[in-house]
Amino acid sequence: MSAPAPAAPLVIFLGDSLTAGLGLDENQAYPALLDRDLHKEGVPARVINAGVSGDTTAGGLARLGWLLGQHPALVVVGLGANDGLRGLPLAEVEANLRQVIRRSQTAGARVLLLGMRLPPNYGPYAGQFTALYPKLAKELGVPLVPFLLDKVGGIRSLNQADGIHPTAEGQEIVARNVLPYLEKALEEKPAPKKATTDAG
Repeated sequence: MSAPAPAAPLVIFLGDSLTAGLGLDENQAYPALLDRDLHKEGVPARVINAGVSGDTTAGGLARLGWLLGQHPALVVVGLGANDGLRGLPLAEVEANLRQVIRRSQTAGARVLLLGMRLPPNYGPYAGQFTALYPKLAKELGVPLVPFLLDKVGGIRSLNQADGIHPTAEGQEIVARNVLPYLEKALEEKPAPKKATTDAG
């Protein structure tokens, strides 16, 4: 009797309204588009969109334990935009993202970090915020999508009336921004689980 085929790796997108696809149908949000693209290319994966509108890095961290209980092979972290828009302390944002990444790694999941940026009218804070993502990616050894909204952010025709959330066309571009990094991350060998005393 042949052994059962291994289940396709589970990919969880942990994010905010950009990930949830605020103002659109869920199948128009970039995680669903990436699920479509992976299947077209014959890449096995099961995608869960765990985007929650309004979520912050603290909110994502609070939800992480339950999500890691699903035993994902890869956690795609798209958090921080709401923290930045609210001007939350950067040390707090950095600490929360570091915990999200480390706890995911400890659970045996690979991590893909999605870089975020703020409008230039946020002054020096904007530059310091942007720099958090490559800093953490280098420190923790995770791949980084330099800017999730590349070729979308600030372009009126690709965003809804609020000027922040992509249209369906904008989400297609966002998916293209992420796809090569996602495929590469899925090709990597699973991270070994680490012993931990973290109960969360």
